Amino acid sequence: MSEWAIVDKTWSYWLGWAWTISSLVLTTWIVMQRRAPVSTLAWIITLNLLPVIGLAVYAYFGPQRVKRQRLKRWHKRAALMSQEDLKTLLKDRPEPPLWATQHSELIERSCGLQLASCEEVTLLPSGGATLDTLLKEIAAARKHIHLEYYIFEPDTTGLAVLNALVDKAKEGVRVRLLVDAIGSPVLCSRKGQRFLADYLDAGGKFSVFHPRKLDLLRPLVNLRTHRKIAIIDGRVGLLGGINITDEENERVRPKEAYRDTHLLLRGGAVRWLQYLFLQDWGYAGGGQVTDEDMLPDYAPGPVPVQIVASGPDNDSEAIHRAMIDAIHMARERIWLATPYFVPTESALMALTNAALRGVSVKLMVPEKSDSRVVTAAARSYFEELQNAGALVFEYTGRMFHAKTLLIDQHYGMVGSANFDNRSFRLNFEVAAVVFSGTFNEQLAAMFERDLSECKRVHANRRSPAPQRLFEAVARLASPLL
Repeated sequence: MSEWAIVDKTWSYWLGWAWTISSLVLTTWIVMQRRAPVSTLAWIITLNLLPVIGLAVYAYFGPQRVKRQRLKRWHKRAALMSQEDLKTLLKDRPEPPLWATQHSELIERSCGLQLASCEEVTLLPSGGATLDTLLKEIAAARKHIHLEYYIFEPDTTGLAVLNALVDKAKEGVRVRLLVDAIGSPVLCSRKGQRFLADYLDAGGKFSVFHPRKLDLLRPLVNLRTHRKIAIIDGRVGLLGGINITDEENERVRPKEAYRDTHLLLRGGAVRWLQYLFLQDWGYAGGGQVTDEDMLPDYAPGPVPVQIVASGPDNDSEAIHRAMIDAIHMARERIWLATPYFVPTESALMALTNAALRGVSVKLMVPEKSDSRVVTAAARSYFEELQNAGALVFEYTGRMFHAKTLLIDQHYGMVGSANFDNRSFRLNFEVAAVVFSGTFNEQLAAMFERDLSECKRVHANRRSPAPQRLFEAVARLASPLL
């Protein structure tokens, strides 16, 4: 045997042992996290079949959790409020509709946010309408402005908001802006500091959620704040799917802007949005907020609204549970709009069960999302839905980005969460559940308008064999998406 053959055999021997040991260690590590079996198996297969590439993918995109000690500090800081403030926060507690009593209790127990009320709930059906509303409310601010966004771009839309914030900061209004490091890379970069100079000079406060430098080897890709929240004077709140970017503003990009939905609230429920913002602000290093006017008093409003929040700091998966429970409650209709449809097994089962028992189930998704893999994974579920009796529609033209759910005649949900594993389990999300027949009608009317821009996916549609294979493979990766 030649010298090179001996060296080659030695390397193969040691590489084999290294692969075996690393495989055992990583497999044990993943199993001990006690996650969903399907997700666990998917990661084990990925890491073992692709030992180098799989490890890199896991390091950046694998399931992660905020450390317990960090969470303890977070919640300790997030108390933030005096006992008097907490009493104010908790005292607006209307009775939910009889049919929603247990659903409301489920939400409260899973995320700690109780039912409140609003005097006004307004649906904002586009980025342009949302920007106009936000700028109007910012201009009317007298005490404080709090903004938290996944994407905040310093483009035409972003600069309009920043300039409005600068004006208010100069007037003495306390302004705080929190953005996500991954979603808003330009604003968080050195280059982006020039866009913030006037804002900071005017006294505005700025903080970054999970900055990239937090962990260079494992930059917390999954633990993002995907929330889009604005609170003005503690009295007006906005939330939904619309970020601050030209990509979602049809006034700037009339043909390409995303079709999206947002919500404006006035009343007691806004205090729970304030509570969430203060949690995230304190956790992101913005410091403790000791202002005395964070939670103004309200007279009870006529519309019951419950804020739902979820994130990887809590295993309760409140938005996931709320959606599935609402689907189980349905007796007449379930109309779901989402840009990314990669359901968990329990969510898919809930939808197909509803369709099988005669509920009108309609799903609206984009014909082409901004991810080919997610689009393919979504299509792999269509046949099961259609076989159960559900109708599937694809929104053509612009990217469809709305995240809404309406149930029967008196239930509506609008928020930041997609109908997928990442929103249910890996990112920080927020939604508002509105128990109102009037709001339900408005949501239904918007859904039906969107249907005019859709084409129905027929059950007998047959894609080419390579496309079907791609969809099947994408579905295998769905627990990782």
